[in-house]
Amino acid sequence: MTEPRRKRTHAHRIDEGRRGIAVGPVAIAVGVVAILAVGVILLAGPGPGSPATPVPSGPGASNLAVGATPGDGSVSPVGSDQPGGASPSAGSGSGSPAPPPGTVGAVPIVPVVDFRSTETSVRSADVKEAVSGQKGGYAALELVDADADAILTALGTPAAGTSGTIIRAKDVATLIKDLEQHRDRLAFLRAEQVTPAVRALAWGTKSLFGVDRVTDAAAWPLNAQLPAGTQPAFDPGSTWTLVAGGDIMLDRGVAKVVKIQGKGADFPFNGGTATITGRTCCSALGNPVPTTRRTGDAGAVRDLLKSADLAVANFENPAPDAFRYHTQGTTFSADPKLISGLAKAGIDIVSIGNNHIGDAGSQGIIDTVKNLKKYKIKSTGAGANLKAARTPATATVDGVKVAILGYDTIAKAYGAGPSSAGSAQLSRAVVKADIKKARANGADVVIVYPHWGTEYSPRPFAAQQALARSIIDAGADMVIGNHAHWVGAMEVYKGKPIWYALGNFVFDQDWSEPTMEGITLELTFRGSDLAQARIRPHVILDKSQPNFMDPAGTGRVVMGQLFDASRKLLPW
Repeated sequence: MTEPRRKRTHAHRIDEGRRGIAVGPVAIAVGVVAILAVGVILLAGPGPGSPATPVPSGPGASNLAVGATPGDGSVSPVGSDQPGGASPSAGSGSGSPAPPPGTVGAVPIVPVVDFRSTETSVRSADVKEAVSGQKGGYAALELVDADADAILTALGTPAAGTSGTIIRAKDVATLIKDLEQHRDRLAFLRAEQVTPAVRALAWGTKSLFGVDRVTDAAAWPLNAQLPAGTQPAFDPGSTWTLVAGGDIMLDRGVAKVVKIQGKGADFPFNGGTATITGRTCCSALGNPVPTTRRTGDAGAVRDLLKSADLAVANFENPAPDAFRYHTQGTTFSADPKLISGLAKAGIDIVSIGNNHIGDAGSQGIIDTVKNLKKYKIKSTGAGANLKAARTPATATVDGVKVAILGYDTIAKAYGAGPSSAGSAQLSRAVVKADIKKARANGADVVIVYPHWGTEYSPRPFAAQQALARSIIDAGADMVIGNHAHWVGAMEVYKGKPIWYALGNFVFDQDWSEPTMEGITLELTFRGSDLAQARIRPHVILDKSQPNFMDPAGTGRVVMGQLFDASRKLLPW
């Protein structure tokens, strides 16, 4: 695991507030055998050394239309997978004008693969193996024709190669389409051409995307001498990250672990990596459940959250002053002191627009907002009245104002009134008005966090899908849903991503494999545009603690569930 980059360590990126963020106003489980079958069906596509690897930790979609990032140019040299082996690019920020077209200079180039790939990095040796047609590696190297010669020079690779191992695509869109059909290919793009339609890889130990990215152009080792295109030059310093998690619940089994067993409020966020070693039958509810083993990297989950510029999740319970510990049932209330665990883990914003926020009554909602605020965590989706419930939580990162709007569609009885506490209830008219208002108040990125769908089902039903699309039509940049307690489908609609459910994040439902697994999103933006989306699978241990799984290993099951549910919903 590479050393995480801490939040807001460079002063020029700090606007104001905590860590540089300016904050304003689950039909009970289908057997896991079916999920395993899905994984076997989907996991059949290559990466190096295997037939096409399919189920990934890979991306979502962009604010830009998918694949709509053209580039042009050719010419010559320089690059190395060792630090300091290349000339730095003269980035000018995602919103800065590009140099005059035709101006030749050092342009950062990035190794990319198919969106669903599980690969994370490549080196010079991988390029040489691809070009030489060596078995066990990538089958071919693909480049945009206009940039091919200069990139090959930068890679130190003969332009001829072995017959059929160097593919020249006419444009970026063609290259992306080719990667979808040939998942064993490695490609290179200009950094500014990278969108979530591809998976950007690290070059050796250096990456331009994700929480461990380099933010100084001089630190990126791979550049090609290319004429400037029409797009703004890529500036690593202009990127920022958002990490999004699913359902967090701090009562019942979680409270037992952290309070009665004495593991402490920080324990749920101390997870590292883990693997599934087998499955046993059965839980009290008759489901097969996984047996697991920790594999190290303690604190990896916390590092991801703290290293992100902005971290968000769904808070699935009230945390009232007069809380009551529940040993069973589906009424929740959390000890507000446990919120300290979220704060120390780096969570900045939570949605409380869900079907449990009213479990401790109106005063419980008011107390929850207050207690979250005490720990400098902002909330959205419920409040002292309807206006407060519909007010977004906002954060400004590098001059980009992000507005997050939370809503519930499940517990209508908990809905807020003009002068009564409750949740914001989601409807087309409401979300349209709220997005419009957020834009009028300067929001550059609007993310909607709805609580919706069918528990223990990964697929959206027709009305849910129509509602999701209406949210995008209303002007949202992204939808991140929850409530199913299972990982649900992902859709790209009009170039923008919809995650129907991320599954459980900190939860005690250890009675089936799907309820023990979830995904965390690691999103990288350039300005207000989504550039990359990494999907990281996890398994929950000790009824409370998410631990990351290898998406090419035992994480394949939950990733298979996601992509099976996403059939016909993704353009790649």
